Amino acid sequence: MKLTCLSKGSGYYCPPTHILQLCGFRLLLECPIDLSSLAVFSPIPAAGAANLDASSGLLRALPWYKTVPGLHLWDPSLIDAVLVSSPAGMLGLPFLTRNAKFCGKIYVTEVVARIGQLLMEDLLSMHAELLQFYGADVKPASPEWMKWEELEKLSPELKQVVLGEDGEELGAWMPLYSAADIKECMQKIQPLKYGEETCFNGSVIMKAYSSGLDIGSCNWTINSLKRSVTYLSSSLCMPACWKGFDYRSLLGNDLVIFSDLSSLNSTANNCTETHEIRNNDMIVDNDPSLRSASALSKVEIPHQLFGTDETSDEIEKISFLCSCIIDSLEGGGSVLIPVGRLGTVLLLLEQISDSLESFNLKVPIFMISPTAEETLAFVNTVPEWLSKQRQQKLFSGEALFNHVELRKVNRLHVFPSIYSSELLMMWQEPCIIFSPHWSLRLGPVVPLLHRWHADPKSLLILEQGVNVEVALLPFRPVAIKVLQCSFLSGIMMHKVEPVLEILHPKLVLYPEDLRIQDPAKENNSWSYLYYSENVQLRVPSFVEDFKACLETNLTFQLRPRRLTQQNIAIARLKGRIFLSKGKYFLAAPRIPMESSNKQLLYWGSIEPTCLLMALQERGLVGTIHWNEDAANSVYTIQITNPEKAVIETSARKTTISCEDENTATLIYEALGNLCDGI
Repeated sequence: MKLTCLSKGSGYYCPPTHILQLCGFRLLLECPIDLSSLAVFSPIPAAGAANLDASSGLLRALPWYKTVPGLHLWDPSLIDAVLVSSPAGMLGLPFLTRNAKFCGKIYVTEVVARIGQLLMEDLLSMHAELLQFYGADVKPASPEWMKWEELEKLSPELKQVVLGEDGEELGAWMPLYSAADIKECMQKIQPLKYGEETCFNGSVIMKAYSSGLDIGSCNWTINSLKRSVTYLSSSLCMPACWKGFDYRSLLGNDLVIFSDLSSLNSTANNCTETHEIRNNDMIVDNDPSLRSASALSKVEIPHQLFGTDETSDEIEKISFLCSCIIDSLEGGGSVLIPVGRLGTVLLLLEQISDSLESFNLKVPIFMISPTAEETLAFVNTVPEWLSKQRQQKLFSGEALFNHVELRKVNRLHVFPSIYSSELLMMWQEPCIIFSPHWSLRLGPVVPLLHRWHADPKSLLILEQGVNVEVALLPFRPVAIKVLQCSFLSGIMMHKVEPVLEILHPKLVLYPEDLRIQDPAKENNSWSYLYYSENVQLRVPSFVEDFKACLETNLTFQLRPRRLTQQNIAIARLKGRIFLSKGKYFLAAPRIPMESSNKQLLYWGSIEPTCLLMALQERGLVGTIHWNEDAANSVYTIQITNPEKAVIETSARKTTISCEDENTATLIYEALGNLCDGI
């Protein structure tokens, strides 16, 4: 088994990517797009602001999209299968599937498949506006912005986004796929239900279980003849409204691929409000009472780990957001929320609507996206991926989320486009708008920011990790308040060891960057192997042999013989071996073997005196001659009458030399009488 980390990712929207070589197959783990790299491109400028936009130092061109660095160097025909754990992890799939050389299979959960498809269609729709503004590239293979003289005009920070540290990432940029590419990609996907087992090529069995990161996001178990692997992606132990981290289904595997690098991008500040250079921080501390795994018993660990309700931290942050939103609305400003996390958006909708009702504010909430209608309808159809509290709503006849009620009472309005005539007729300020895209480079958020960027009463809510200074370059001068908030994107560092203690593997493949940040304890019951980007890691095997199962019809043909000196029975069989669902099976031969023609197989050690007596009973006269190595029972029996023959015996073999066929038959009978045979 070998593991190659192609990218350590950059958070929720761009998960880490790996190539796993197992049982002779190559499995690609995740296939995202680095949408944060869109920051180097200029959005569509506001009317009459072309010169101002040009001064931002961004690329004024139709955007290309940055795939996983290094993945373009792999021959697509060598990738046998793809496993995806979240919607963000499948946005790059059409780049792979549109290559005619790719013939592999793609495995995702049903929920991730649908939400991922909606995200791809949303991205394509937003890109179409840029295509209409800039026009298609004259030279599709090498656009003007890729020329070195154009790249030299970029700031060092933006140039590194395009080229990487050593310029090796320029080949990772690609023009966006088409609607036909998305359709072809979805046809190659094999969607799985929760915990559904699938078998790849008869030898690798895979199952998906909730990771708790978002609705439909999952961890994978990957089992083969000699391996039992847990692929642990970014996970949340106790999320707010969707199903949490299902650790029980991951127990018993020997190896864990730890791919949750979210803590590399985490920050101590959960929410930060900025207005140009003014900073006010609100810090929500993590639970300090969680002790190290070594100090906990096996009974205490799950209670401490999952009893610490991460929901309260998230609700506290969202409550702070709501208070800031209310302040802006009461001051006459509007609120723009380009947050891309589906679960977070649903929570915000509920909390914001409650806050508006508490303060008796009649402010419209708009959700603007080409796929918003389908997305909201879909999340009410997957109760198996939601928390128990949400599932109880289903049993009591309530809607799983309150956006259904909000739309009924005309407090939430959903539109596919910002230019919709119905939206223009209903438009009212101040208002609250949920719209893509969090990169601030495409989608409805761009014209809305052009409208409000100079309004100090309005509020822009972004996620932590977005470079605010670069993101707002095209919208200067900026007077709008900006509130950045970090939502949990994976396992917190102080919970990593308790999680591994619960899973109790033999070996953990762990990121080198996390080891540097938080060195592992030496008294753990498992071992570590550390992986780095673009370095192939060889993983030793724990099992040398493997088991095979007998088919029932072959089992009834066995004639076992009990060994005289050992408490076991042994039987001889002839069959054919085949592989099915990750197991070897022995089946009866297509042509039955004739038992009359079957020659017996003998084994065991023989006392020379007993052998000589058995020969004499058959009329053969001989003598025993011990060799010099008598300690190893090396001897020779020389038969002189009626015919000459020699039997030479050592610890490793027995050799019979005889010219007379009748004498040889008698010797064979004597040995068969003394040895065990089948």
